[in-house]
Amino acid sequence: MSAIVRFRDRSSRTCVFFATALLSLTPSERARAAPADGDLAEVIVTATLRPMPAQQLAGSVTVLDAGTLHDAGRQHLEDTLALIPNLNWAGDSNRPRYFQLRGIGELEQYEGAPNPSIGFLIDDIDFSGLGGAATLFDIASVDVLRGPQATRYGASALGGLIYVTSAAPEPEFGGRIEAGAGDYGTRSVGGVVTGPVAALDSTFRLAVQRETSDGYYYNDYLQRHDTNGRDELTLRGRWRYRPSDVVTIDVSALHVQLDNGYDAFAPDNGRTTHSDHPGIDAQHSSGASVHLTYNGAAAQTLTAIGTYADTRVQYGYDGDWGNDRYWAPFVYDFTELQSRHRRTATAEVRLASDAGPGVAWLLGAYAMQLRESFADRSAGLSIDPVYGTYQQDTLTNSAYRSRNVALYGALEGNPAQRLHGSIGLRLERHTADYADLVTDRVYDTSSATAFRPGETLWGGHASLGYELSATSRLYVLLARGYKAGGFNLSQGLLPGEIAFRPESGWNLEAGYKAQPDDGRWSVDAALFTLLRRDAQIKTSVQTDPTNPNTFILYTGNAATGRNYGAELTARWRWTDHLTLGATLGLLQTSFHDFVRVADSGVQSVSRELANAPHWQASLDATYRAANGLFARVDVSGRGGFYFDLPPNPTRSSAYALANVKVGWESAQWSLYGWCRNLANRDYPVRGFYFGLEPPDYPNKLYLQWGEPRTVGANAAYRFGAMAAHGR
Repeated sequence: MSAIVRFRDRSSRTCVFFATALLSLTPSERARAAPADGDLAEVIVTATLRPMPAQQLAGSVTVLDAGTLHDAGRQHLEDTLALIPNLNWAGDSNRPRYFQLRGIGELEQYEGAPNPSIGFLIDDIDFSGLGGAATLFDIASVDVLRGPQATRYGASALGGLIYVTSAAPEPEFGGRIEAGAGDYGTRSVGGVVTGPVAALDSTFRLAVQRETSDGYYYNDYLQRHDTNGRDELTLRGRWRYRPSDVVTIDVSALHVQLDNGYDAFAPDNGRTTHSDHPGIDAQHSSGASVHLTYNGAAAQTLTAIGTYADTRVQYGYDGDWGNDRYWAPFVYDFTELQSRHRRTATAEVRLASDAGPGVAWLLGAYAMQLRESFADRSAGLSIDPVYGTYQQDTLTNSAYRSRNVALYGALEGNPAQRLHGSIGLRLERHTADYADLVTDRVYDTSSATAFRPGETLWGGHASLGYELSATSRLYVLLARGYKAGGFNLSQGLLPGEIAFRPESGWNLEAGYKAQPDDGRWSVDAALFTLLRRDAQIKTSVQTDPTNPNTFILYTGNAATGRNYGAELTARWRWTDHLTLGATLGLLQTSFHDFVRVADSGVQSVSRELANAPHWQASLDATYRAANGLFARVDVSGRGGFYFDLPPNPTRSSAYALANVKVGWESAQWSLYGWCRNLANRDYPVRGFYFGLEPPDYPNKLYLQWGEPRTVGANAAYRFGAMAAHGR
């Protein structure tokens, strides 16, 4: 224990050194280092049907460009999520896999067919519900569109859309090599190379990176520090071909391989675990996309996009979080292992007129097919003097296929001076086929289930913007989003709890955006309210108190729901070298008349949503001097929130985190030291409330903790065009 204390003391001194180095940059030094150009760069949103400046978009959006991802992030999108107002994420895995925007989104997917509320795309490849693939190495931008995005992405974007774009190929040869190390056994190495392919009049880019870490838990039973460790490999490739002035073909490919452990819960809620069967959270995702643009038609652009993704997920955990010695004299041992294989193919074509004076139009068609096979092995044995003996060994095998076909269109123009209007509509047909076989290996019985639902859904938007001046505007937006219905796959549900209905929602939003001509500051503010009908709500039940594996989750419908709040993003170039930023998200959520079956009978429940804090805020300061000195401080916080839906009554407490990064940069070399969670604050990322501990199995709150204070350093060497241009 004394060695751990000494290590933490050294970690604290290192963090204090980083912070002191940042504070030692006096105002006079900042002034001497100031470059001539201090304007904020124009931010372009690429996630929309037409790329456009963020200041002109009638909607709430956050764009994290390559510079922000480099300065504020480290390895994964998880590192930068605090910069996005009203975005939260659920733990219950080693890396965030599910996101919530304005309170809408999934917390997990133990049971149920893939049915996401937040769209998640990487280079147009659909990884919705598979957010582990969001590693940050060689990423150019992350666009987050909040609110229903039915016109853009239909049934998978009721709460919003996260759109990740990798760095593009460059016409000159160059590259970058990076390496890093930190505490908790963190090691990383990566490289990028880009340049021309003269024979094909094209350019290419290749990137590879691997990071490993022991994780932040210690398993005292196995005497291992790495049972919740990470081993993350990222491969990216892009090729851009221009056979003529009017044709551009972009080909992207990626492979993200996460071989992570999952051992993050303990009965005493500490960072020391006792599992004899530590779990796994592995995700192997491969994908490719082809994006063709043709500008040869008169004042029209044809865009065709095709994608394919193949993901294998293994997710397992020790169901009792203990071992034979820990639970003695009781016999108590449960395990769970799930394997998923998901394949997604999409095809999309758009024809758009030029965006100029008058009315601009866009028409599109979209098709997606998703296939998923799922295998779940749930096994265990419980022997105690009160409840007797219980043995379980259940194997579930299922096959799922869904098809989405959609037609959509949009019009935009200037109905009057200083006014800009837009309207869009999407019509979508969703069908699914599902079949499973559940085998009870203890009693040698089996049962089969099959579903074939189909639904026709629609949504769209209408917006109006008014230019207060050449650099500021007001907008109002009305959007209708939707989400397909589905079915629950959990065993032991009542007949009325198996299927759930589609959901729809109307979102009304008003906002203000400004960025003056001198480019020294920008403001993006929005007020919104979302009215939900047949709101899909996930709840839980534990059918056997002696078996933690009978803690199941299922989805039902509440009659109505309402989410409302405000969002603010501001940037200020205080001096030519010092940039300040701030974000604020305010949120209130509720659902009404959700009917669930409990031990006391049928209940009608109304409450706040889970994982939806009332406030989220961040402040950041970035300093860059002409002599190469760099420093950044990020402080973020969020209010308390319910960990889950009824019957879980537990809440988190408000907390704040601080991150520091300092270093030195030149055209060829850069060296950084970083410290995350400077104050070593304990904060939960997931909470469960159920009966686990014999002999009485009382309901209790169990927590998964976020990352503790971590420190490290990394260096990069650039060559060729990357060194010449300082990228």
